This record gives sequence, structure tokens and C-alpha cells, in this order.
Amino acid sequence: MSPRQRDESDFHARPSRRGSRPRTKQRPEHADAERGLVTGVDRGRYTLLLDEDGPDERIVTAMKARELTRSRVVCGDAVDVVGDTSGDDGSLARIVRIAERVSVLRRTADDTDPYERIVVANADQLVVVTALADPEPRPRMIDRCVVAAYDAGMDVLLCLTKSDLASPDALLALYEPLGVQVVVTRRDDAGGVPAADAVRDRLRGRTSVLVGHSGVGKSTLVNALVPGAARATGRVNDVTGRGRHTSTSAVALRLPDRDGWVIDTPGVRSFGLAHVEPATILAAFDDLAEAAAECPRGCTHLEDAPDCELDTWVAAVTDDAAEHTWRARRLDSFRRVLAARTGAPE
Repeated sequence: MSPRQRDESDFHARPSRRGSRPRTKQRPEHADAERGLVTGVDRGRYTLLLDEDGPDERIVTAMKARELTRSRVVCGDAVDVVGDTSGDDGSLARIVRIAERVSVLRRTADDTDPYERIVVANADQLVVVTALADPEPRPRMIDRCVVAAYDAGMDVLLCLTKSDLASPDALLALYEPLGVQVVVTRRDDAGGVPAADAVRDRLRGRTSVLVGHSGVGKSTLVNALVPGAARATGRVNDVTGRGRHTSTSAVALRLPDRDGWVIDTPGVRSFGLAHVEPATILAAFDDLAEAAAECPRGCTHLEDAPDCELDTWVAAVTDDAAEHTWRARRLDSFRRVLAARTGAPE
């Protein structure tokens, strides 16, 4: 017998156990997505400002789309959102894209931690807030923040608070000669900040992020800069000399007259630089980098480095005690930061 000819009716599709929908890596283009600014992050929910300065400006709550599960969205990010972008109570949009970042301020828990923490995105100025007393200032913390800002391509403004408790002269002498902009504030009896206008002038037209230890007065300063911000403030522990964490997440606030943004961040205990290359640390100390150009090849610039020209740079000043002291303090600060970053003993 000859075999029977088969046709299409003989084919029987066997359904897939995983369903009939074909798998694909292609994602929708979301051509109708709207651009928004991330102004706050809270437990997987993101506060966005849409149509900034436009006729339909509104605040929207959103969550990340599934394809962004491993991507971190931070305060200051520009994102594209779809879904319910009305901003009505109970509405929830979906973030589908993160725009390219202009700058990223990063830190690590310490100098050996390989995990980078993004503090904020797209800021162009880092404001290092340091109290002159209660708690005591830590110049090496300031230096670390300067290095991180340099690595991120940001400008630095040093804001010295509580000048009613201590003189700013020592820190002014240390940082003003380096070109770091410095502004000094104090608290009055009513808890206000009389010099807030001077700080505000340095923030106009910019996106600035405030960084500092707990208890140095960041939130007090923000409340003075942005009336109605209502950021929680705390006090310094009398025993440890450290402040309590009152801000729990970064929040972007618009300055009055819509002339810039200020981002308040939680207080930090440390500012690790594991993500920064040692060469970048030297470049942040431009006064030392010029002298180090004459160092032998492979010089570590640490205290035990043979023939390091940085020691010569300090010793070269013999007729000016103040200048000699200033150079020695700068070199000490640089070497302490570099030693912590490279794991060398201090």
C-alpha cells in the first residue's frame, strides 16, 4: 500500500506548558511617556514633578517598571513615566526610563566597601555643611567630600554653621586659600538663620545637595532657605557629641521664586571613597598636585615615600610660620585620606 498523503489537517499543535505567549526581549518604546523630576524616594515609591514650570505642573507618585528592577532611581533623576500621571489621590504612574545623568555623587560606607551608594543625581554643587561647634568640625570629612565632588565634576561650597558658638577663622584659613567657596551662618535666639540670604545667593540657578554629619544644622538651614519645608530638626547627644538622624531620605526642594533647587540628605557618619582612584584624590588637592608633578615615578605620596616632593613643598617655607603650618596641615589631611583609601597605615 502506498503511504497516505498528508496535508494541513494532519497537524495538531501541542500547547506549551508555559503558555502560548511568545517570549521576547523587545520592550515597548513608550513614545507617549512624560518627563519628570524625582524629588523624593520613600520605600519603593517615587515623588515626581511633571511639566516643571509649565502650565500643567503637578506632583505624581510612581513606582519602577519591572525592567528597571535592578536600576536605582535617586533624588534628582530625570525619568520618563507612563500610566496614570494625573497626580490625583490614589493614582500611581510607572517609571519606564531613566534619562542620562549629568553628574552622580557617590559614596561608600568605608574605603574598602565595593558597593557604591548614589547620593543624588544631576546636582552641580555640593554644599558641605559643617558646624563650628556642637559637634566639633572634622576637616578630614570636609576633605573627603571635596574629593567626592571633584570626582563627580561638581563645585563645592563649604557652609560653616553655629558661628555663635565658635570662631570660623581656623577653617576659613584652611579652605579659602584653596579656592573653596565658604559661607558662615549662625543661629539667633528664635532658631532662625540670619545669614540664610547669603547662602541662598550661592544657590540661585543651581541644583545643590547638602551633605554633612547629623546635628550640624542642615535641616535648620533648609527650613530657613525654603519657608514651609518643615524638615525635622534634632539636637546633639551630650555624651557622644554626635547628632541624631532627623532626615531619613533625600528630598529636593525648590527655592523661593523658583530660582534653583536644594536637596537635603540624611546625616552621614562617614564618606567612603572606595570608588575614587588615588590619582583623583591628588587632583582634588590642586596645590599638592603641582608639587607632586616633580615626584619620582611610582611615588605613593604617603609619609614613608622616599624623595616625595610634597615634603620638600612643606619644608621650602622657612620664613613664614603660618604658611608652613598651613602647608603641613594640608599635606597631613591629604595623606590621611589617601592612606584610608589605599589601606595603608596612617
